[in-house]
Amino acid sequence: MLDSLLLLLVTATFLLAGFVKGAIGLGLPTVSMGLLAVSMPPAQAIAIVIVPAIVTNIWQTFGGPYLRDIFRRLWPLLAGTAAGVWLNAGSLIGPYARYATIALGLLLAINAIIGLSKFNFTIARRNEKWVGGIVGLVTGMISAATGVQVIPSVPFLQAIGMEKEELIQALGVFFTVATLALGLNLTGAGLLTAATALPGAVAMAASFAGMFIGQAVRTRLQPDIFRRWFQIGMIVLGLYLASNALVKLMS
Repeated sequence: MLDSLLLLLVTATFLLAGFVKGAIGLGLPTVSMGLLAVSMPPAQAIAIVIVPAIVTNIWQTFGGPYLRDIFRRLWPLLAGTAAGVWLNAGSLIGPYARYATIALGLLLAINAIIGLSKFNFTIARRNEKWVGGIVGLVTGMISAATGVQVIPSVPFLQAIGMEKEELIQALGVFFTVATLALGLNLTGAGLLTAATALPGAVAMAASFAGMFIGQAVRTRLQPDIFRRWFQIGMIVLGLYLASNALVKLMS
């Protein structure tokens, strides 16, 4: 009964997360981590999220003609992210693991508030590489602790002046590297086991189904309205996760 409920939760979560990713090019780990963390520890949620996240990001990586230029521009960001994940390895199962849900909730809310604020800034081409390395290192360390890879990497990618389709492909490249690095962490920590295989397979199938639907309706959506309600939902979910985890920690 519990297994059936888990698979139902995973299916619904990844259909929604895949739809968001197909529609706006990101959001699968963010949405799925937020929803799964309502009913399980972040370490268990990441073990389910990681395989569909890697596969869907690889799919997005090769979905455009900009791959060579993306690697040439973003290699410091990618290298910094991998280094940050490695430096913070073990944080999901270490003494601070009990704070992971609070951190996850706060990050979801902060990321959504940034998205709603429409705060725009630009980074000059000459500064991309050194700024990207620092952003990658910080993002990697946060990702290793929470499974969330959008802060501060996504604002950075939005600030370097890419066209829409190039940005979507760049997000795929970045998230592929970040999730592969995180997957190595999980393997080393013994979190990827046979018990996660079935939920992971269901999650991957649901993710692709959601992505195809999201891509099909991308041009028909009003992107500003969709993003606004998506960000509002993430704020509510993030604050709920953080407050609920804090209450449990203090009780």
